[in-house]
Amino acid sequence: MRFQVLDIVFNPPHPVTGEAIPPSDRLNRVVETAVLAEELGFDSFAVGERHAGEVLSSAPTVILGAIAARTERILLSTGVTVLSLLDPIRVAEDLATVDQLSRGRLEIVIGKGNEVLQYPLLGLDLGKQYEYLQENYELLRLLLSEEDVTWQGVHRHRLEDATTLPRPFSGPFRIWHGSATSQFAVDLAARHGDPIVSANALQPRERYRALIDRYREQYEAHGHDPAYAFVGSGSGGLYLADTTEQAVEQFRPIFEGQLAAQRRRGYGPQHVGVGSSFTTVEEAVERGPALVGSPERVVEKILDYHRTYQHDLQSVSVNHLLPPDHQADVLRRFAEEVVPAVRAEVTTTLWSESDERRAAGFTAK
Repeated sequence: MRFQVLDIVFNPPHPVTGEAIPPSDRLNRVVETAVLAEELGFDSFAVGERHAGEVLSSAPTVILGAIAARTERILLSTGVTVLSLLDPIRVAEDLATVDQLSRGRLEIVIGKGNEVLQYPLLGLDLGKQYEYLQENYELLRLLLSEEDVTWQGVHRHRLEDATTLPRPFSGPFRIWHGSATSQFAVDLAARHGDPIVSANALQPRERYRALIDRYREQYEAHGHDPAYAFVGSGSGGLYLADTTEQAVEQFRPIFEGQLAAQRRRGYGPQHVGVGSSFTTVEEAVERGPALVGSPERVVEKILDYHRTYQHDLQSVSVNHLLPPDHQADVLRRFAEEVVPAVRAEVTTTLWSESDERRAAGFTAK
């Protein structure tokens, strides 16, 4: 199995103390965490994107550019590029720039995003989010793979002989599709033979499994090479302690603060994709995807979910409200005590030498 660290760059105040982290500190910590992730042997580091709420990831390519300059080996990614909101011309230009800066260490994940306030903020119709996603994706694919593009769509002006610069480092980089709540994303990925990443964060596993199963069925139906039907999985947070009981108690204020913030915004269990189905930390740890516990328990949980999803990539996120040293300790323990145990049980060809579609500048160790 491969492992990724994801930071969506949430930045709400601490739910207990009310302390707020200055944006400059928070953003620089993202870069430092990416450097640490490379040192610890993680395969990938991903930066999210949002344009509303208490989040600082409105310019993910800027952050990835800073990370590219500080790292040498780790694969860079997005989680997700909210393509429904964006001009494919600018996406191609910005991400190809990151691809060049990193010398071919880029793959991206696209999606429509689950923050509904982004659409009116950017003057777009929420009801057309899937139309935007499909049209922008198909144009982006074309722009990354071809020059002198002539194209006609519905939601943006016609293109005549358009070539975006810079070009990707070594041909078009791989595009994954984020999957959280609907069949649309997995169907789009399967139609084009792309991999997917399941959000696997807020809902019971059965809901995510239904989408993963559909993806594989549709991927096969479209006749694509099954060797490239890679699946990634998120998690509902990562927190390690010596015992699972300690981890649950220490994670409790973070979980309850996140839940309270969701409720203040009007999101409950009925709001699939943005509201947690779990009302207590115990329920989230026992029945949900949260990776909270002793290292041994977290290994068991990842392997248990792998039996359900058969995923190739596990993405983890450490809560930004923990002190920086504590965040680093959690990642270090995960890398040293969890990753080797999981890899001893689960193998994958993702990002190996046999994965001919991998980023040009990256091969997993």
